[in-house]
Amino acid sequence: QVQFVESGGGLVQIGESLTLSCTASGSIFSKQVLGWYRQAPGKQRELVATIDNDGRAGYANSVKGRFTISRDNAKNTMYLQVNNLKVEDTAVYYCHDLVPTSPGWGQGTQVTVSS
Repeated sequence: QVQFVESGGGLVQIGESLTLSCTASGSIFSKQVLGWYRQAPGKQRELVATIDNDGRAGYANSVKGRFTISRDNAKNTMYLQVNNLKVEDTAVYYCHDLVPTSPGWGQGTQVTVSS
C-alpha cells in the first residue's frame, strides 16, 4: 500500500514561490499517474496538477502558467513548484494518485499566502 507524505509548505507573501515535495512508499510510485490536490477552508478538494509516467503534465486553469509539476521516480518523489502565489492559493496541498477513494492520503502541507 502506498502512503504519501507532503512537505514544503509555509507562510509567504503574494507573488512569492514555494517548492512542495511529495514522497511515497512502495515501488508502485513509478507506475502511477499522480496528482497534486488542494483544499481551501470551506471548499471541496480540487485537483490542480497531474503527471504521468512519461512526465506529461496537466494543470487546472487556475494554476496554469504558475505551477509546475515534476517527478523523480528513482527517489519516489514528486514536486510542485508554485510561483507567483495568490491569496486564493491558500490551502492544504496533498499528493495522491488519481483515485481519490484509494487509501494513502497524507496530512498535507499548508500553504498560506498573505497580503
